[in-house]
Amino acid sequence: MIPARTIATGFAYPEGPRWHDGQLWFADQHDETVHILAPDGARKGSFHVPGGPSGMGWTTDGDLLVVSMDEHKVFRRSGDALALHADLSSHHRYQTNEMVVDHHDRAYVGNIGFDFEAGEEVKPTMLLLVESDGTVSVAADDLLCPNGSVITPDGRTLIIAESLAHRLTAFDIAADGSLSNRRVFAEVPGHVPDGICLDAEGYVWAASPFTNSVIRVREGGDITDTVRIDDAGAYACILGGPDGRDLYVCCANPGMRPATVEQRGGRIDVARVTVPAAKGARP
Repeated sequence: MIPARTIATGFAYPEGPRWHDGQLWFADQHDETVHILAPDGARKGSFHVPGGPSGMGWTTDGDLLVVSMDEHKVFRRSGDALALHADLSSHHRYQTNEMVVDHHDRAYVGNIGFDFEAGEEVKPTMLLLVESDGTVSVAADDLLCPNGSVITPDGRTLIIAESLAHRLTAFDIAADGSLSNRRVFAEVPGHVPDGICLDAEGYVWAASPFTNSVIRVREGGDITDTVRIDDAGAYACILGGPDGRDLYVCCANPGMRPATVEQRGGRIDVARVTVPAAKGARP
């Protein structure tokens, strides 16, 4: 069991962490804010995203793409200006969620697919492909809560957490961005994989909120390492730090609105791991 320590507190519901330009970026979804932290947790900046931010990724020209969950949009942030990049409302009825942006500025965007907060019955849903010009199409269907996602360094494979199917699912990525050869990367019974990231050995770190842990999963399903998170759910993770071996974890207790906003029990923990981040992987 790998220990973790807390480096930043006072957030509502941290999610979607990214390591970018030597800093930790993450979405405080329930506070409609993206925060930027130094490696030690010191606050470096923040900005508002209407509708609540989630998945993020950078284009080749340095702009930030960021999801608006409740508005069903992807915004593009150039400098300090936020503009509409893609409208997903014709496809997404419920909250838009995680996203990964590839090296061609294409974004793969998931959604919850049902009214989670109201306790609605689970329904399968789609993963959308947003082209660099904002054109939207369906990349894959019949997914159970497509959540955290990564693209391998060679750009040929997308791995996504199907949270409510208790598995990680992989697809081949064609030159035009289309997905094929859907297959199970790993079954993780007993876990609801949420946010994920990829290490240099091709293993996936997956946040497991209902076990208060983050697990390292080999293709095929073997769990090789576990980070324990005390007194909070672990909702997402990213490898970063100067050598790529700091595993930053988005934690929250409680995890549902309005208590998250009222109590602000969200925090960022970090654990030291052996294998660094996969260079060139997205996010």
